[in-house]
Amino acid sequence: MWGDMSPWKQLPDALDPRARHLVVQLRRLKDHRGLSLQALASRTGYSRSSWDRYLNGRVLPPQQAVVAFARACDADAERLLALHELAVAATDGTKGAVRGKGPGRPRNPEPAGQAGTAGQIERAERAVRAGAALKPGVPEGEPGNGDGRSGLRPWVIASVAAAVTVLTVLTALLVITPGHGGEEHGGEAQGGHVATADSAATDPEQQPFVFRPGKDHPCPVHRDDDGLLYAGYSKTRTALIGKGSTQWAVVEAQCLLRHHGFPPGLADGIFGSRTERAVKRLQRDAHLVVDGVVGEDTWGVLRK
Repeated sequence: MWGDMSPWKQLPDALDPRARHLVVQLRRLKDHRGLSLQALASRTGYSRSSWDRYLNGRVLPPQQAVVAFARACDADAERLLALHELAVAATDGTKGAVRGKGPGRPRNPEPAGQAGTAGQIERAERAVRAGAALKPGVPEGEPGNGDGRSGLRPWVIASVAAAVTVLTVLTALLVITPGHGGEEHGGEAQGGHVATADSAATDPEQQPFVFRPGKDHPCPVHRDDDGLLYAGYSKTRTALIGKGSTQWAVVEAQCLLRHHGFPPGLADGIFGSRTERAVKRLQRDAHLVVDGVVGEDTWGVLRK
């Protein structure tokens, strides 16, 4: 079972962040369940060599493989399907990972970009969190379960569309609201006060993250009433984030890494190579699995 549980190969540098995000989640779930590629093959019906290509970023898995993977790992299939939809849109027509042959190919994919990538991943995951997870017992023929009739259930698509509308309104409000014009000058707003973590992300689950190149968010790390450390950007203790992720949870992790003496560079909310190296150093120091991905175990160390 453990014959192929050696450290993962580095993903291709050219891999789009949305495709990378999907692969990182699949890798993490596989390792968490302690499944070898052969065991995964026997549980899903897809060959060991196919999973080797899927999990090393050379080919995107088809939808049916993602559903089978979720069942094999007892994972949230709807969330993985939402990430898969974004990954397919990101790599369709590009020279990144070759898209697997599967149904539900989206047409007119959105253009790539750091801010667009972050918004798409966040909107998809937020829409999925609003509904129930796909149950392993649902037949293949049900819509949204990999039968080719629909990549996602209609209510998921509607939720994503609603999230896009909310994002547009919030962006417009940020542009016209006084006090947001001085972010690029040491955090001083027009009203003369200095922006803090709380003013930037009072409720990270409700405010969309927008990546700003060169922006180094303040890191007022403090110990809360529960005895754990927080920087004011996210309360998560379980979110999976890895190279290519762009969200408030990344800012939180970067601040906590800096607090613990593992500087990740700027606390800018994008999980790049420097952040990945800092995470690996922390994991090595804490005797965790050194994979450069922040999950439940790594959050546990960061929060102490």
